[in-house]
Amino acid sequence: MKDTPLTLAGRTYASRLLVGTGKYRDLDETRLAIEASGAEIVTVAVRRTNIGQNPDEPNLLDVISPERYTILPNTAGCYDAADAVRTCRLARELLDGHNLVKLEVLADQKTLFPNVIETLKAAETLVADGFDVMVYTSDDPIVARQLEAIGCIAVMPLAGLIGSGLGICNPYNLRIILEEAKVPVLVDAGVGTASDATIAMELGCEAVLMNSAIAHAREPVLMAEAMKHAIVAGRLAYLAGRMPRKLYATASSPLDGLVG
Repeated sequence: MKDTPLTLAGRTYASRLLVGTGKYRDLDETRLAIEASGAEIVTVAVRRTNIGQNPDEPNLLDVISPERYTILPNTAGCYDAADAVRTCRLARELLDGHNLVKLEVLADQKTLFPNVIETLKAAETLVADGFDVMVYTSDDPIVARQLEAIGCIAVMPLAGLIGSGLGICNPYNLRIILEEAKVPVLVDAGVGTASDATIAMELGCEAVLMNSAIAHAREPVLMAEAMKHAIVAGRLAYLAGRMPRKLYATASSPLDGLVG
């Protein structure tokens, strides 16, 4: 199978790993981990991270340059559609008209599961307002279909709860979403280690977004590099097509024609 590049809002990317910027020890570790990941898209929680709204505090953009990375503002910490829309509009002002955003509207602080009803409402408003919306959602194929119909440019179902590191909890729902979607599908949330990222890519996801799996690793910079290779390996395996599963062994070399 011939590969095609990851394309979002008319721009193509070589890396299929998207990374967050939170939970690191300091901005220097953030910079080093993101560099090691090879990521080209970096997501930023506008409500929790200074990208210019607080001039007296350290600015993340001083170490994560918008000239080098595509900054993906996200609405983490928003619990209703109005707050999420307001946050995206603030990000657009701070980033000089930047329209690419990651929408997430959360249901509660314990699970950080998406509030689907509020997510759908926010998506409608943002798309009508000219935003290119990548949307965090549940792994419900029907909801994914609705978000695509609204005009979201990418659907991002969770693989497990945010920050849980549980891995791909329901590959079957993901497979249904992947079969139906006409826009890129990215796993967002749940990845804990490199093998989880590889599985997501082997299922056929266009990319994976992660933060905790790298930032909470014992050695974040080393884990970032591991994730870079895991994403590549998973994509290549998906394109190659795995061998069929069989109950019994098959000799790797034919037995016919052996001497004696």
